[in-house]
Amino acid sequence: MLTRTKLVSGSSAGGMNMAQCSYSRMSRLLRRSADGTSALRDVQHGAWCCAYFKRCQRSVDSKALQERQRQQMAKGLPKQKPISGVKQVIVVASGKGGVGKSTTAVNLALGLTANDPSKSVGLLDADIYGPSIPKLMNLKGNPELSDNNLMMPLTNYGIPCMSMGFLVDEVAPIVWRGLMVMSALEKLLRQVNWGSLDYLVVDMPPGTGDVQLSISQNIPVAGAVIVSTPQDIALLDARRGAEMFKKVNVPVLGLVQNMSVFQCPNCQHQTHIFGLDGARTLAQTLGVQLLGDIPLHLNIRETSDRGQPVVVSSPDSPEAEAYRKVASAVVRRLQEVNS
Repeated sequence: MLTRTKLVSGSSAGGMNMAQCSYSRMSRLLRRSADGTSALRDVQHGAWCCAYFKRCQRSVDSKALQERQRQQMAKGLPKQKPISGVKQVIVVASGKGGVGKSTTAVNLALGLTANDPSKSVGLLDADIYGPSIPKLMNLKGNPELSDNNLMMPLTNYGIPCMSMGFLVDEVAPIVWRGLMVMSALEKLLRQVNWGSLDYLVVDMPPGTGDVQLSISQNIPVAGAVIVSTPQDIALLDARRGAEMFKKVNVPVLGLVQNMSVFQCPNCQHQTHIFGLDGARTLAQTLGVQLLGDIPLHLNIRETSDRGQPVVVSSPDSPEAEAYRKVASAVVRRLQEVNS
């Protein structure tokens, strides 16, 4: 007789052979004895074995279904296609707006060039609804078309830039649904003559939506830089952003702690208006690096509003040095990821 003890020991020893618990065997087991007690006991064993077999079968079917779903999802994902002429794409993102992401992206691009003038760097504004690059880089006008009908980036401070802000009126709201936004993003990615770039810095919109997924899935991204203030409410969304990039297999290069400290210009007293080292703590929790601290400083705000980023307008200032240190940390992390 096939006892429950044998079934359990067989399962713990490495999994039961399904053939041991087939329905035909159950039928023979139930016909085995005419004795009432023995038949009842055999029926109980047989029913348990049958239920166990069904559970095992459901587990196998579930795993097979999951594998089929994984294969179908893999087929449905777009194949990543590099941007022509661009060696590495760096996305600058944040889960929440208003944390200084665009200012960081601009000064990161300028910092990469300042640290190594032999490197060519471009800047793409992927925020379709709220483009900031034209203002920050002091650029206006419509892109010209090349001979092969590609848009030519507008250039300032040696950085070629492309933004939706070059294609619409400065104060015109962009009231588009998702499909139109995706179409515009595709044009910004594929229909721009970037020439030859070592780095393309992409200023992403806030959040973890369609634009982030489209860029992550359509082009090979070398790494993501997450910008956040030390404030708890900003860190919650910064963590969501970092986790999203991990899910789509984009390396998180690290976090930038923006507006980390305010220093009084008169008495030099330092105040942590948004909290102390919140982004540093989050970086440790996520197992990523803190790329640097950017202070909350009037000079950064004023130079940004004038379209003269601090890295080029005040290159000897501590604020510009902070951005250059972030740029150095990003290059170092890219080398680690690529190796």
